[in-house]
Amino acid sequence: MPDLDQIIAQAQAFVRRFLPGGGGGAARGLALVGLGAAVLWLSSGLFRVQPDELGIVLRFGAYDRQVGPGLNYRFPWPVEDVLKPPVTRVNRTEVGTRSATTEARLPQGGRDVAEESLMLTGDENIVDIDFAVFWRIRAAPDYLFNTRSPAGLVKAVAESAMREVIGRTPIQRALTELRQQIEAEVLKETQAILDQYRAGVEITQVQLQKVDPPNAVIDSFRDVQRANTDAERLRNEAESYRNDITPRARGDVARILAEAEGFRQSTIAQANGQAQRFTSVLHAYQDAKDLTLKRMYIETMQDVLVHSQTVVVDDNVRGLVPFLSLGEGTRPAATPPQQPPQMPLQPQQPRGANR
Repeated sequence: MPDLDQIIAQAQAFVRRFLPGGGGGAARGLALVGLGAAVLWLSSGLFRVQPDELGIVLRFGAYDRQVGPGLNYRFPWPVEDVLKPPVTRVNRTEVGTRSATTEARLPQGGRDVAEESLMLTGDENIVDIDFAVFWRIRAAPDYLFNTRSPAGLVKAVAESAMREVIGRTPIQRALTELRQQIEAEVLKETQAILDQYRAGVEITQVQLQKVDPPNAVIDSFRDVQRANTDAERLRNEAESYRNDITPRARGDVARILAEAEGFRQSTIAQANGQAQRFTSVLHAYQDAKDLTLKRMYIETMQDVLVHSQTVVVDDNVRGLVPFLSLGEGTRPAATPPQQPPQMPLQPQQPRGANR
């Protein structure tokens, strides 16, 4: 083993060769070395914060202050330290799937995680849902010190909120018209839970990537969907026919009722008129029986003669005279004028020529 005293003596001689004045200026040289080391130590407190970052200064491991982008200074280690989280970057967390962009070791297109994507709907059906959560840092101290793994917390809370929303939603509506409503409800509930945890995270968007039945039953489910679509189409056609035929029937009913009411009013009016006429004739007959009987006889004969053919009979002759047309409807039709006979083309022989 080498001698320790000899090694120390050799090191002192090596240092004296670089110090001015030989061994007499050893103290001054050590002071210069210490000063240089202090300058280097103090200069190590300079640090730069990028535009998308926020500087969080820790003093003896506890939060002290935060600084903005640019060149800043802190007390060197071990007094102060700085953390620089990216506060403007939008992070993406996927639930139910792992794409090639999130994990480089996966093949192109990623893979599906069934234990995360299979969820139970409100009508006790199973649906396969893949979605992504976009978030950023809102409060850097809470983000750094209140949670151990902010990204894992965002994933767990978003998955829990999605299962709760899907658990009270029917599968048919979840597959069709309620996608935007589901995204809004999941965003709201996830943000509320993260605020309770004081995670310092802001959810900017929840995006549904796939909402389908499980692969094992997707063909049967599509058959059911087609049957439901046909049933809905037939129901709409029947409803359209009902909406077309019902107003027509109601119109016909109203027309028939109006005609019947008009006929009833007309019949009642005619009956009342005939009754009033009979009453007036009765009063006139009671006042002047002979005159009323004569007038009734004349009116009756007038009505009979007007509506029948008229034949004049002479009392002095025992038989009827030839028919005499007095009415317009009994005139004989005019006989057409007779045309002169046409002359034959060949001359006729005299009648006695062949005798």
